[in-house]
Amino acid sequence: MAMGTKFNDILPFIEEDSAKLFLTLFRLIAILGLGYWLLDSIKKNSPILLSCALALIFAGALGNIIDSVFYGFIFSDSYNSVATLFPLEGGYAPLFYGHVVDMLQFPLVEWTWPNWVPVLGGDTFLFFQYIFNIADTAISTGVGILIVFNKKIFKEEPLKTIESFEE
Repeated sequence: MAMGTKFNDILPFIEEDSAKLFLTLFRLIAILGLGYWLLDSIKKNSPILLSCALALIFAGALGNIIDSVFYGFIFSDSYNSVATLFPLEGGYAPLFYGHVVDMLQFPLVEWTWPNWVPVLGGDTFLFFQYIFNIADTAISTGVGILIVFNKKIFKEEPLKTIESFEE
């Protein structure tokens, strides 16, 4: 979820393991729907922008699912270390409870605000501090294409009038 937000941060009465399982199952259902929509749009010769956008969303969702379902089962924990494939003691999590791992961070500039600056004085500022996920970037790009080019992608067909049926 966005910037490390967990489902149980939004609904605190749900346990973390249950929230993780719910999110993984939701992703599986969503990818089935996306896959159907993508295949249907290709069969119907829909605009290429729709197919490209859906392919990006599908690929990003599939990447997140692969991480969520399998990564914890086949790799050791990789926090501050390099993960081991098929460790003897087993992975760090059972199936469906893995973490999404394809993360990047590009901190461009870091400085400490001078003490004389009101409110911020003495605080450290890191420009572009967020860590982002490659799969989520694909999903966001696909959704962005759908939003920006929606009039081109989803052209409205004119309604047929009674006269057109009589012809």
